[in-house]
Amino acid sequence: MSRSLKILIACGGTGGHLFPGIAVAEALLARGHEVLLLISEKKVDSEASAKYKHLTFKTMPAVAKPPTLSLRMLPFLWKMWGSVRHCRKVIRGFKADAVLGMGGFTSLPPVYAGHKMGLKTFIHDSNARPGRANVLTSRFCTRVFLGLEPAKSFFPNRETVTTGTPVRPEIIHLPSLEEAAATFGLEVGRPTIVVTGGSQGAKRLNELCAQAAASLPPQTQVLHIAGALDFQRVTEITQGREGYKVLGFCDQMPSAYAVADLVIARSGASSLTEISIAGHPSILVPFPYAADDHQTRNAEVFANAGASILVQERDLDAEKLAGLATSILQDLPTYKRMAKAAHALAVPDAADRVCAAIEATLTSS
Repeated sequence: MSRSLKILIACGGTGGHLFPGIAVAEALLARGHEVLLLISEKKVDSEASAKYKHLTFKTMPAVAKPPTLSLRMLPFLWKMWGSVRHCRKVIRGFKADAVLGMGGFTSLPPVYAGHKMGLKTFIHDSNARPGRANVLTSRFCTRVFLGLEPAKSFFPNRETVTTGTPVRPEIIHLPSLEEAAATFGLEVGRPTIVVTGGSQGAKRLNELCAQAAASLPPQTQVLHIAGALDFQRVTEITQGREGYKVLGFCDQMPSAYAVADLVIARSGASSLTEISIAGHPSILVPFPYAADDHQTRNAEVFANAGASILVQERDLDAEKLAGLATSILQDLPTYKRMAKAAHALAVPDAADRVCAAIEATLTSS
């Protein structure tokens, strides 16, 4: 496309929204466009965005929707209207050509503001079962981008494009195994499990994985990304266990995927996308309180493809988890089959697909 565009991307609130937004931003920059990213005031956004010095970020107040019949709806609507006014000023100041929301209620005010200003607007949903916020936001969108094909049925009256979920370039181009192992003080040549709970909640999963370590084969290494709030507890549970590395926060996920042989994780869409890009077998334990149980729907896509073992947290204990992990790592045909299935689900050019769809929409208008 010859004309340079100005695209506003709303992508704050969780890593599952932020990192795909950053991936699209980097792809747009590479195609000669200008980008402004709107993020929330949450600590997770400020920490994760700090390393991307070449991108421009602005913060906006996060507005979480209460239950529809709650007395808190009136204050919510007032704050939402204030956010819309704020977003109109940002859009006008940036002179945006289009607005892209990466999901959640952080996307609703800027997308709605862009729609009311006559701009082309878009929403991306990564999940097999879309969030209610995205279904609502889609009413004000020119096109809806989907990470997984099963989501299409939830947008019956909207034009959809299945793009896959964008991932950052560093996830696609992983460091060498030797570099990755050195980053975490792990040994090359030993079977390595990476445990990551995602941003929504992993206290029970952390506990199960830490307890399961005692039943794993002796040579097995574990890189456990426990989260800042659970770091101390997991460290205490696994104290003295050789080859068990606990992190409170990991800003080196490319290295984590490079060193992994098996991933144990929740089933947020961005995590699954990264696992598929890396081509790893996985054991998926959906967050049991996720809205509309969307993490189970995501995990079913991977389990049905043969890329993952799906097990609900209520059905899991430490011994069973250790047994599942051991069976995958020690059965080479199964391991290779799962790895191949995971890789087949990957869409490494998803960010470029989103960019191309935006360009095509604006060109045809």
